Amino acid sequence: MRLKDEVAIITGGGSGMGRTGALRFAEEGAKVVVADLNGVAAEETAQMVKDAGGEAVAVQGDVATLEGNQNAVQAALDNYGKLSIVWANAGVATSVKPLLEADEKDSSHFDLMYRVNVKGPWYMAQAAMPHLKEQDGSMVITASLSGLTARPGNSAYSATKGAAVQLTRALAVEFAPNVRVNSICPVATETPMQDVFTPGEMGDVMKPKIVAGIPMGRLANTQDMADAALFLASREAGMITGHNLPVDGGSLC
Repeated sequence: MRLKDEVAIITGGGSGMGRTGALRFAEEGAKVVVADLNGVAAEETAQMVKDAGGEAVAVQGDVATLEGNQNAVQAALDNYGKLSIVWANAGVATSVKPLLEADEKDSSHFDLMYRVNVKGPWYMAQAAMPHLKEQDGSMVITASLSGLTARPGNSAYSATKGAAVQLTRALAVEFAPNVRVNSICPVATETPMQDVFTPGEMGDVMKPKIVAGIPMGRLANTQDMADAALFLASREAGMITGHNLPVDGGSLC
């Protein structure tokens, strides 16, 4: 088992990549703290892990606050006695809109994305690093391909994910050699968040165009992302830190 004896927190664990990640990490031997703003969804994921034979607890909290992240760390310590892995996966996106059409509501959405997508992992690092250092642990951040490339109408989201990319590098340098920090940068992935970028009938038009730009010929799925995060979190990646891994089906080629 690749994560035997590890204790992992996964934020945004109530759905999408986080839920799949909780199941995969537990399958590989980790004890998992499932953290999510939606406490019911977190409990559902934890129960799914238990039903599959793994160990998990759920904690409700807001990653956009230091307290929310501290509570997740404390849940790991209270239930399992240590913390060795964090996947700071929780993220948020709002509707895509050209910059010159943005209004005050869009400005507030930008603030929300910054709090969750950037300050969320920053707060988690504050809360978790003392404990990760004790275990020579690992932190994985969910950034985005939008943090490495740009497209029209996506400036606010891209800016927050670009910040997450640079945060990954900064944390890796600051906490080496005791803690490794990397990110995954997903291409368009079949999750509820993808509907923000390609809603309704627009999705029927846009998704084939997106797929046409992915050499692997499909959108990514949550299993793709969970497997990438698992590798970076595991001891197999012991000499990898400060990297932002595109999980993109060749889109950057």
